[in-house]
Amino acid sequence: MRDADEEIREIKKEIIESRGLTIKTNNLVNALGADIKSIGKRQAGYERRFKWNGAVFLVTVAVISFVGLKLASDARIREIDAEKSDLEAQVQELESELNAETQRSREREQAERSAERFYALIREQRREEVVEQYPEITQLQLSRAEVNFFRDTYDQFRLDLSIAAYQSGLEMMRNGRYAEAAEKLQSAIRLREEAAHIPSVRYQLARALRRLGRQPEALIYARQVVEQEIDRDLQADATYLVALCAEEIDDLDTAREALSTLIRRWPRSQLSRDARPLIREYRRRALRGRGDRDVREEPSNSG
Repeated sequence: MRDADEEIREIKKEIIESRGLTIKTNNLVNALGADIKSIGKRQAGYERRFKWNGAVFLVTVAVISFVGLKLASDARIREIDAEKSDLEAQVQELESELNAETQRSREREQAERSAERFYALIREQRREEVVEQYPEITQLQLSRAEVNFFRDTYDQFRLDLSIAAYQSGLEMMRNGRYAEAAEKLQSAIRLREEAAHIPSVRYQLARALRRLGRQPEALIYARQVVEQEIDRDLQADATYLVALCAEEIDDLDTAREALSTLIRRWPRSQLSRDARPLIREYRRRALRGRGDRDVREEPSNSG
């Protein structure tokens, strides 16, 4: 009996211990469940924050990428615009060069045709037309060889025409056609003023103008012959002519001065021998002229 009571007590004890253990276990389970729920909540919050951070990161990356793409796109667009502007400028430059080259080609063709016509005139020895048309030819685009050839030919033709005009003028003077001779001689000077025969032309022109009663003009040309150094053989004749022209316009001082120069520079010439009596005559005329003026002035002075 005693054993049965002890067993029952032990069974009760065990039951009590089991019940306490069950209660502890239940409490632990509840505590563990609460911890698990807390951990789950924290995990859920962490996952939400992770998702938000991921979304923010993705948005940030997307924005940065978009901005980068936009900047790169703008830079590329600027490069393309710059390349386009350069290409347009090159196109315009090439078009201008093409137009200029086309214009030069047309002008060259026109110049070649004009040069051929001008050369035909040269071959035909049509000197007056060559001299007349030469200024137009100089405006064309010609080669250096053409320019030099045409210039040399032009100069030679001017010389030929000048000499021909001089010879015609001399012939007209021999025939007493002084007005026509003066025109021819002036034409000879205009054609080639720097030529070696021009001093002779000026001298003959002075003689023709004196014959026409145009002593002041004749005096100018005669002095030019005196002052030139190309043909010194004409200086004495021109000096004598200066004296004659000056005397004929009553400029006796200039006439005496010219004759004195003639005697001083060319004392052995025939003109110097002719000049001496003229000087004496001009002095007497000058003195007589002064006396006449004094007589004419007396009535006004006395009045």
